[in-house]
Amino acid sequence: MVEKFRPPAVELLAPDVRKAANMKVSLWKYWAQVACLGVWPILLFAQSPDPAQNLSDCKSGREACDRSKLTQSESGDVAFADHQRNVANCRERFEPCDHSQLTEREAIALALAEHRNNLSNCKDGISPCDQSRLTQSEAREAALAEHQRTLAGCKNGGGACDYSKLTQLEVREAGVARRELNLSDCTGGGVCDHSKLTPSEAVAVTKAEHQRNAQSCENGWDGCDHSRLTPSESRQTAIAEHQRNLSVCKEGRETCDYSKLTPSEASALAAAERKRNYTACLTKYDYCDRSRLTPAEARAIPSE
Repeated sequence: MVEKFRPPAVELLAPDVRKAANMKVSLWKYWAQVACLGVWPILLFAQSPDPAQNLSDCKSGREACDRSKLTQSESGDVAFADHQRNVANCRERFEPCDHSQLTEREAIALALAEHRNNLSNCKDGISPCDQSRLTQSEAREAALAEHQRTLAGCKNGGGACDYSKLTQLEVREAGVARRELNLSDCTGGGVCDHSKLTPSEAVAVTKAEHQRNAQSCENGWDGCDHSRLTPSESRQTAIAEHQRNLSVCKEGRETCDYSKLTPSEASALAAAERKRNYTACLTKYDYCDRSRLTPAEARAIPSE
């Protein structure tokens, strides 16, 4: 049987060797202590979370909360925060909501708020609405509100309309209102159903459409149809278009059409541009083209 090799004990080593071994052991113990001291703050920090942060986490209901680290007074504050959060969740219909944790007054206030909110939804036609929770008088109010919404929808076309739910008088009222609304749309340039206009209304609408087209052409708006203008309107439109082009040219904008300027307008515009260019070169502000300066103007410009 082969015996396993065992390193000799320190005491059995030679003095010099034993001294070196002892020094190595001492150094190992030193560095082990240093390492422990370095790790200790980390372990201490991991085991001892910030009390203020932990209290905040607990009050906010966050998972990071460690309730075992709370003092007795802090536990009371957290319990109060939990209760208030539960009350708020119940009022806003959020989860979790534990009705059993509500006080009698809180439960009554919540029931009252829920009843009034349901009544408001039923009267406004907003879901959810539970008709079974309404009193008889509230049900009558909700039914009347629904009827008024139906009547308004039939009159203005802005909502659901069910003529079967209207009285004969209301049907006639809705018909008159819809015709008046259509006439207003036709006159104002909205969606127009010409088939529902009376002969006199059609004449008025045609006149309004003609005036609206003439105004669009004169102002340079979209929707202008020059072919529908009278000779007088065409002349007025041409004058307005010429003035707009002249203004654009004076402002130096890219949309200027110089070919539409009169000789005198073109000459005046050129003189104004020469003056602007000279002023720009003189003040060193705005675009300056020195090649367009006269010899006298160039001499007046201070050298840079």
